[in-house]
Amino acid sequence: MALKGLAISGGIAVARVCLFNESRHSSIPIYTVQSAEVEKEVERFRKARETAARQLDAVRADVAARIGEAEAEIFVAQRMILEDPTVDAQILDAIRKRHANAEAAINTVLDAFEARLQRMDNEYIKERASDIGEVRRRLLDILHQVAPSLQCGDADYCQRGRNRIVIAEELTPSLTLGLDTEHTMGFVTERGGVTSHAAILARALGIPAVSGIKGIHSLLACGTEVLVNGDTGEIVISPSDRTVARLRAGAKTRIRAPKPEPACAELSVLANISLSEETAEVIEMQAEGIGLYRTEFEFMAAERLLTEDEQFERYAAVLRAMDGKPVYVRLMDVGSDKPLPGVAVENEDNPSLGWRGARFLIGRPDLLATQARALARASAHGDLRVMYPMITDRRQFVKLKGLFREAVAGLRKGRIRHGAMFEVPAACLQAADILKSADFASVGTNDLIQYLFAVDRNNDRVAHDYDPDRPVFWALLKQIADAARAAGRPLSVCGEMAGDPRYVRKIREAGIDRVSVSPRLIPEIRRVARRLCGGRPRARRGGARG
Repeated sequence: MALKGLAISGGIAVARVCLFNESRHSSIPIYTVQSAEVEKEVERFRKARETAARQLDAVRADVAARIGEAEAEIFVAQRMILEDPTVDAQILDAIRKRHANAEAAINTVLDAFEARLQRMDNEYIKERASDIGEVRRRLLDILHQVAPSLQCGDADYCQRGRNRIVIAEELTPSLTLGLDTEHTMGFVTERGGVTSHAAILARALGIPAVSGIKGIHSLLACGTEVLVNGDTGEIVISPSDRTVARLRAGAKTRIRAPKPEPACAELSVLANISLSEETAEVIEMQAEGIGLYRTEFEFMAAERLLTEDEQFERYAAVLRAMDGKPVYVRLMDVGSDKPLPGVAVENEDNPSLGWRGARFLIGRPDLLATQARALARASAHGDLRVMYPMITDRRQFVKLKGLFREAVAGLRKGRIRHGAMFEVPAACLQAADILKSADFASVGTNDLIQYLFAVDRNNDRVAHDYDPDRPVFWALLKQIADAARAAGRPLSVCGEMAGDPRYVRKIREAGIDRVSVSPRLIPEIRRVARRLCGGRPRARRGGARG
């Protein structure tokens, strides 16, 4: 389903959603204060106002340091509202003359001011109404000792908004800043305009945002995958891989990445990419290489089959840009939910278990040969490692590698290493045998978890079972790592799990020293890894690890 709203902060984001808790002030206490208690209620309001002023000063200083002085002035405006003598007089009048409790007085007075501004014809003035609402909510939060929060559950798989798109009724400055902005992928809200203070902050932070989609907070459940196009104002619920690739390729705005972190001595952190132009962010994040280049997305973005020359240009550009660092290129992994443009495939009852990955490549040697030749020609420009997807056993891997080598015979090329992806449980159990013929291996956790626990990772009804943190999964991962160590073969882990800071320790304990994650997640994974290894940065040196 696609919905159209208002584009308020550019960029493309794809992630699962977290809902913001909109009900914390749904039942404001309203009662009559006895005459003897009126001044005590006045004192409650004044203390709340003083606390709010200190909070706004702290937020202003933080924003000035992190983003800029111009954006920090937003919170000066809110402090002026807080200390406005007219507002102050009306709240005190409600408490002293009408004997209203502090919460009721604050809510009534500031709600009236907010409503008055929202009725104005001037769009800029209407946007300032949200600042009054923000001050009102801040005072109520202080009086009730609550904080803005996500509507998260207690389940282990809930990520508490990390690397998620946040859905809220209104985008406010506090919401924009208060939800771990480095790991908030996007915002979708029911209201809030282009000139709102929150929109200004979202643009400064490089977080895609779309507003004006009525009922979105009640339409989506936590965990639903959504694409946010902050350039066009469109959101797509449960987008296909083809849609994601097409929109990312045409994105006008590049999302600002967090500050890079130095490499860690005990864990190599490489980057995942889907399109050649994403290499710029990989370099900016100082990744130690590209650990997963999902080449099928190049076809999806173009919405057609690419010629050998077109593929060569993309692959060579990536290798040249990485300047000798390893680039692990996955051969087109199509089938199931990723159809290849221009290739007709019969409908299958269970496409996830059907003609996909390695089986597709064997069934279409013509497409494999074209990609192989393009990669072989590009290999002269860098350190190329070719990965074979959805391998089930050694025989299948050897056959595919043979088809690749046959296709590139006679071409001028650099050194090419060939590796297997461990995504199918059967292959994992035969890791030692497969690694006799492979130069390296990579564990694709997304599909492996799906097949190991027989759980559809895109089905919200069983999302609670899509959880890697179970003993059998880690035992299997360690078994693969032991086989790789015995064979003297490099092993990495890619997939969503590799970019989750909660699992860095367990990945290291399994004996794995290399992961590949979204470029935006590299800094935090390095920070966590550095804490675990005693803070030792990796010594700078030339070349790349094996």
